[in-house]
Amino acid sequence: MNNRRQWTAVIGTVMAIGFGVAFVIKIRPQMNLLAVGSRAPDFPAMNLTGNRSVAFSEYRGKVILLNVWATWCQPCRIEMPSIERLHRKFVGTDFRVVAVSVDKDGPEVVEAFVKGLGLTFEVWHDRSGDIQRIYQTTGVPESFVIDRDGVIVKKLIGAAEWDGPVNETLIRRLLDAR
Repeated sequence: MNNRRQWTAVIGTVMAIGFGVAFVIKIRPQMNLLAVGSRAPDFPAMNLTGNRSVAFSEYRGKVILLNVWATWCQPCRIEMPSIERLHRKFVGTDFRVVAVSVDKDGPEVVEAFVKGLGLTFEVWHDRSGDIQRIYQTTGVPESFVIDRDGVIVKKLIGAAEWDGPVNETLIRRLLDAR
């Protein structure tokens, strides 16, 4: 093998390794998909009640329905009354609804939506949309049921009838687990 062929082989090998490493770095986040059985990641947001900064980790030890939504989303508007009914069924327990709006508009838009529907559960605002990246959502609404240990036990893309018997039974089972 002459000198030119050797250098061509070396350069080709180095380039292949470089492209391989770049490819792995690019797809690595997709290999760690957030799914049922995953630990629910922490994230910051603004709690519209009291207009204060909050972190999801403050709710460890509670059973959570985490709902990612937006005011402009018609399926979100449709499912909100059922989330409110589920919330009211479990007032006084360790169940919490945390509905995180990803609206780019200011909090006044989200507050008007909440007031218009008479929602009494916690509504947070993540104007940056970081929760969508952290939870790898594909759109809105998208919801996660999280147990007391912070593990996702149900993930749902799209609107749901949250106060239906299947979801109510799941919440009761998770509450009774301790």
